[in-house]
Amino acid sequence: MAKYIFTLPDIGEGIAEAEIVQWHIALGDMIEEDQPVADMMTDKATVEMESPVSGKIIAVAGEEGDIIAIGSMLIEIEVAEGEGNQDNQFDSDEISDKIEVDSSSNDTSKTDVITPIEDETVHSDSAPLDSAPVESIEPPHDTGSAVSPAKPTKVTASAAVRARAKTLGVDLAAVKAAGPHVRHADLDAYLSYGAAQGYGTAAAERADETVKVIGMRRKIAENMIISKRTIPHFTYVEEIDVTDLEAMRADLNANRGDRPKLTILPLLIAAISKSIPDFPMINSTYDDEAGVVTRHGCINMGIATQTEAGLKVPVIHNAHALNIWQLSNEIKSLSSSSRDNSISVQKLQGATLTLTSLGPLGGIATTPVINKPEVAIIGPNKIVERPVIINGEIEARKLMNLSISCDHRVVDGYDAASFVQALKKLLETPVLLFAD
Repeated sequence: MAKYIFTLPDIGEGIAEAEIVQWHIALGDMIEEDQPVADMMTDKATVEMESPVSGKIIAVAGEEGDIIAIGSMLIEIEVAEGEGNQDNQFDSDEISDKIEVDSSSNDTSKTDVITPIEDETVHSDSAPLDSAPVESIEPPHDTGSAVSPAKPTKVTASAAVRARAKTLGVDLAAVKAAGPHVRHADLDAYLSYGAAQGYGTAAAERADETVKVIGMRRKIAENMIISKRTIPHFTYVEEIDVTDLEAMRADLNANRGDRPKLTILPLLIAAISKSIPDFPMINSTYDDEAGVVTRHGCINMGIATQTEAGLKVPVIHNAHALNIWQLSNEIKSLSSSSRDNSISVQKLQGATLTLTSLGPLGGIATTPVINKPEVAIIGPNKIVERPVIINGEIEARKLMNLSISCDHRVVDGYDAASFVQALKKLLETPVLLFAD
């Protein structure tokens, strides 16, 4: 038999390393040519690696979450004689970190290490309580005290009850027994009524869970750290009356035909696109190292999208050139492809401004984090109906708070407030969205 070492290929221009996000194989597996073996994530995209040959997996580069360099070993495969790639063989020192399995055996199991449990911590409740040994618990007291202590209360209980009470952190002296000894039923009654003041516990006890931060979640964490550490954020929030906007949206949806249902986002993007020419600093990117701010002529609108893999920001390129129905189509398409991981790398790059929305979970106000190197991010919040006094009369109106976070190195507070006021005017008088 021969060995074939599959090295991590160059999967993107300028990419030097990639993270193992998920293995599709395990040591000892028999695989076929072109079978997926791993998902590798770079700064730009997640790429599925396929095996170039058929054979048996005898070594892998590491665990999920590990980062390996382009050109280094990804997997080692045992192949038929004559199908190996001697040119890519590594010295033993170069692959000392890889995980190997004996190629002569398909058994990849590991022997579990079993830690014995002391007998005194394990008790069986299967025997009748009356037959269980009963011991007394006498609270300790200071015999050297000048004042005679009060006579201690003796508590008797089975070993099983005592062990359970210890695990729950319950002092048996506080448990009222129905008989001569504290039993499980007495402990249950105390937990349900005594310790909780007549109510059951809020939730069942749960064990701690350790989750490794890898893949998209790690990339999000890294980007957020950089953004909050390097960008002096400030947030401005304004209340907007969207009653007329919502009425117009309802009319448009009632007559949309086979077009997708409009949400408020296409209308908000239209308002942003109409306002940006007067506030070019909002649609900018900032190169910290070069000390250069680029005020972009086109609006490439990032749409923050929640997926199972984490937050992604697909981009509507040239959003200013699209009408509300085209914007709606783009939002639907980008959201779908982001969630099923079919989105292209190009659709995740080049944003000049980001829009983030939690939909009906939007809350009263948000303080969104800027997507570096952009200098602003806009967040519409939940629409609520509230009473408003208009011309001395109380009316029910639909109100929405709009949040914007800006990079204070580039955008002044006055500019941000003025921009939001321009949006407010357009959204409160929606006919202006379609006026020249």
